[in-house]
Amino acid sequence: MGGHAEHPQPTFERTLCEYIATSLDRPLPVEVDERAKLHILDTLAAIVSGSRLLPGQHAISYVASQGGTPEALVMGSSIMTSAVNAALANGMSAHADETDDSSAAGAMHPGCIVLPASFAAAQKWKRSGRDLMRSTALGYDLAVRFALALGAYKFHNAGHAVPGFCGVFAAAGAAAALAGLDVRRTGAALSYAAQQASGLSSWRRDADHIEKAFVFGGMPARNGAAAVTMVASGMTGVVDVFSGKPNFLGTFSVVGAEPASLIEGLGTDFQIARTTIKKWCVGSPVQPALDAVEALMPQGLRAANLKRLRIHLPTTALTIVDKTTMPDLNIRNLVGALLANGRLTFDMIHDHAQLMHPDVLAIAARIDVIGSEELEALRPQRQAIVEADLTDGRVLQKRVYSVRGTIENPMEGSEVRAKALDLLGPVLSHARATQLIEIVDRLESQPSLDALADLLCVR
Repeated sequence: MGGHAEHPQPTFERTLCEYIATSLDRPLPVEVDERAKLHILDTLAAIVSGSRLLPGQHAISYVASQGGTPEALVMGSSIMTSAVNAALANGMSAHADETDDSSAAGAMHPGCIVLPASFAAAQKWKRSGRDLMRSTALGYDLAVRFALALGAYKFHNAGHAVPGFCGVFAAAGAAAALAGLDVRRTGAALSYAAQQASGLSSWRRDADHIEKAFVFGGMPARNGAAAVTMVASGMTGVVDVFSGKPNFLGTFSVVGAEPASLIEGLGTDFQIARTTIKKWCVGSPVQPALDAVEALMPQGLRAANLKRLRIHLPTTALTIVDKTTMPDLNIRNLVGALLANGRLTFDMIHDHAQLMHPDVLAIAARIDVIGSEELEALRPQRQAIVEADLTDGRVLQKRVYSVRGTIENPMEGSEVRAKALDLLGPVLSHARATQLIEIVDRLESQPSLDALADLLCVR
């Protein structure tokens, strides 16, 4: 980094950059390796299925119009484009729906940011499956730590988009490791990422989920990848963006973050092990309510005998899921569809006619969604209390403390693979989806991503 020797990195910042720069050489604990493979599979399934939804379709069409050096695959298509463009399209497809994983602590969806940037960078710099696993775990660590440093929920409530501000560092860190940047160039890449950190929580008014897919996945994945490719090409920059004056944390943090908080627990406390793989392909605040309703159904809760249903959620969750026009966030219609059909599939969630069926709307009209300050104060917030008044006079109640898929109530590997097969099969074919799942299961032995890319390519 010529010309910048007079600005040495502070100890904490150098420690962070050293951790990123050496992450591909550092073995992960066996359980973290296995967890990384499940999150990679889950996110690939979200990308492929999302490529057929409106946000994914628009992203692919846009990227196709941009051209670009053929470095990385736009999944669900046959388009090879620049790593930056591929990260954008795959990131938007990954969050085209609410299928992808989520972090309650970080108030974001790490997978739809980290994997699109990592996969594109791994293809560009011809890295192995093991490298992809390690860079992915690294990205999750960075995403959540930056969110905590900024004060994730307060930051969101102040009008900022947490993924756009924090996810960009996850994408940049993962891509920097795969690009082989040294410590100082990694610092510069993070500075270029900081210059691009952005986003408003106005995404909540996006009925089509397209802008939300951009803010939550495509934008931070693209910006992080762009930061690394620019520095890798020779661009120079400052290496103390988190500690110099002015600096990123001092400008944006709403909790007065200590810079050292970014490195606490690195190498021992892996955030990917704390990230939820969703059972339900819906917005995170809806999930505990669906878990609760499903648990009450064997006790006699039915559409035919429901008099009134009360769903208690954290107060701020109401702004996301109550009366929204986004189908996969509308809690009344989703619960109504579950009760009307006895199940809730990916296809149902994306069938507007199904969610607006008179039977579903009739149930939705009997549902009250109530904000709870008690639930609001909890961390993590993903809890719900459901009370059902039945026509026979019984009152059923269920409180969900831990959503299925969280670390406290994890999905088994077989459940994650079954979910992936359901999402991948309609696009790739059942046989190719099965083969893809088998490759991810042994990803650490893959010398390159070529076999995966071949299966993810749809001509």
